[in-house]
Amino acid sequence: MSTEPVGELFAAVYGGDEDAVVRLLRSGVDGAAAGDDGETALYVASVTDRAGIVRLLLAAGAEPDRLSSGTDLPLCGAACGGHTDVVGALLAAGAGVDRPEAFGFTALSWATQLGHAAVAERLLGGGADPGRPGPDGLLPLVAAARRGSLDTVRTLLRHGAAGQRAALDEARRWPAVGVAARLREQVGERDVPVESYALPEGSGVVVVAEAVRPDGSAAGAERQTGHGAIATLLEQALGIRSPFGELLDRARPFKDPENENWTESIAELRGRNDEITYRAAAALSRSPDPWRRVFAVDVLGGLDDSFAPRVRPLLRALAEEPDVPAPVSGGPEEPFGGGHGGHGVDGGDSRPPGVGAGSREDVVPLAGPGRDAPTELVRSLVLALAGQGGPSAVEDVLRFAGHPDAAVRRAVAFALHEHLAGGESPGIPALVRLTTDPDTEVREWSVTALGRLGGDGPGVRTALAARRADADPATAAEAAHGLALRGDPRAADALLRLLSTEAPGGYAHTTARAAAAQIADEQLRRRLLHTVSRHRG
Repeated sequence: MSTEPVGELFAAVYGGDEDAVVRLLRSGVDGAAAGDDGETALYVASVTDRAGIVRLLLAAGAEPDRLSSGTDLPLCGAACGGHTDVVGALLAAGAGVDRPEAFGFTALSWATQLGHAAVAERLLGGGADPGRPGPDGLLPLVAAARRGSLDTVRTLLRHGAAGQRAALDEARRWPAVGVAARLREQVGERDVPVESYALPEGSGVVVVAEAVRPDGSAAGAERQTGHGAIATLLEQALGIRSPFGELLDRARPFKDPENENWTESIAELRGRNDEITYRAAAALSRSPDPWRRVFAVDVLGGLDDSFAPRVRPLLRALAEEPDVPAPVSGGPEEPFGGGHGGHGVDGGDSRPPGVGAGSREDVVPLAGPGRDAPTELVRSLVLALAGQGGPSAVEDVLRFAGHPDAAVRRAVAFALHEHLAGGESPGIPALVRLTTDPDTEVREWSVTALGRLGGDGPGVRTALAARRADADPATAAEAAHGLALRGDPRAADALLRLLSTEAPGGYAHTTARAAAAQIADEQLRRRLLHTVSRHRG
């Protein structure tokens, strides 16, 4: 066979041109074609995340387990790149899920070492062995813990992975403030400067270290930073109770209540729901460090009703003075302790919760972008006050409805939606005002709460009608839904527009269909439900 058509096939694969691949395969080009160096078209499609082309090549006779260049498996290449759909296509074609390529790597060992949780889930669901060590001898769970990938660790645990104690020890060896320093040491070369930086990734942060040589070549390494959350998760699995201060220390360097290390610590402490935890959080709420106070409020807000008589007054007192003094020391590289030695509130340490004697070793900022401690404290207070409920909860939350920061107003709208709105709640006038907020999320949450949970009346209907043409489709859909529930004819025009223009399966289209089903007029209801979306793109 001439090599020219094979070259065209490779060009089509690299370019992602599925039509060209179909044309070439139908003209007789072998789907199992390889280049002069032995690299297969299937491998190229797999590592470049061309799932559609992978399926075409497999259907045309490409062998899923054929080594490319004598060393590389398509499944391993796809796993290495985190290409979940390609992995699924190869497994469906019979690829050996635990088949090793050169140097002993399997697809699961690549996925766990690189933190590709979705790929790991697909492989484990396809029968991959969660107890098979990688070529370095590490169990998959230990490799995922070293990587700092909480989602991958969670996936492996769901599939019964062994090595929990070893994985816990590994996670504890990677304190957040040491990740960049260890990576710089790993990639460092004589007379070659190493730069390190942090990037957001999912609910966490990934730290990257790079050394660029004078000739332009580079060496690098990266780690996710979910080691603290992983340690907390594995301690739960092993029945180990870490001190309050240690859980605080795992969260605090990130200065972000949505970071996985923070949320995992909060979930663990809320789950304990005991006197020790309450006292530690109450003491911490008086700290001059605003981030410690945020952490304390997040814990207190999740304790159950048995603590409410003490938690509510404490939260209200904090809300009276929401502006927090400057922290005694700041910066994400600040030393922190309460380490595994057992120090902390639970362990009887005389220091305040979470205050330790670590050493400064890192300067890569791990905090979430734009996080402001005073604002986060008010936001946490709003959610905690709403979560604790009680007769005055509505008033406690509504005092912040006019806060200048949109993040706080979002929390107010969310709190009214999740906990407080309904019937003739005094929160309804505030929701009506928030439906005109300049922030999209505030409008969406307030319109949703008003439409689904609020009462009825001219003011409510007028507010909903005003938002049925909102620039945000989700907000417009919720407004139309609220009008439909009240039998207001003004819902119809908005529903027709949304059902005609929004993507089927998307939030706005799904909400609009649910609203259309509430229309009492049978003819109008049928017309709306049979509207064909013209969405393109």
